[in-house]
Amino acid sequence: MRILRTLKSLSLCTILFFCSNSLKAQNQNLTVNQDPKFEQLLNEKRKINSNLPYTDRYKIQIFNGSSETAKKTLNEFKQEFKNIDGTIIFNTPNYKVWVGNFRTRMEAERNLVDIRKKYKTVFLIKPSK
Repeated sequence: MRILRTLKSLSLCTILFFCSNSLKAQNQNLTVNQDPKFEQLLNEKRKINSNLPYTDRYKIQIFNGSSETAKKTLNEFKQEFKNIDGTIIFNTPNYKVWVGNFRTRMEAERNLVDIRKKYKTVFLIKPSK
């Protein structure tokens, strides 16, 4: 019985050895045809990523909550404060509206006083990278 099991396993190993020896991987080079618009889109994305709000500058957070309310708050802010830029940041599970891009804390605090007249729950932040 043992001899039979040994013979079966030996024959199975032999068959597998010869079958695996004849198998070959793909040796062809792959050529990818890419739409030229893709490269343009990728360059735009790179430009946007380099301007992400995560810098060493100060920002003012004017809202923290749902997506729709964040969009509405940002639109209202842009209408009232046309010279200050703003953006919406997603931080699970809330959306945050950050405005401004101030070099110094003093500059940010000056604008914070004006913004606080309209939005009561604002505070100064310095995002990390």
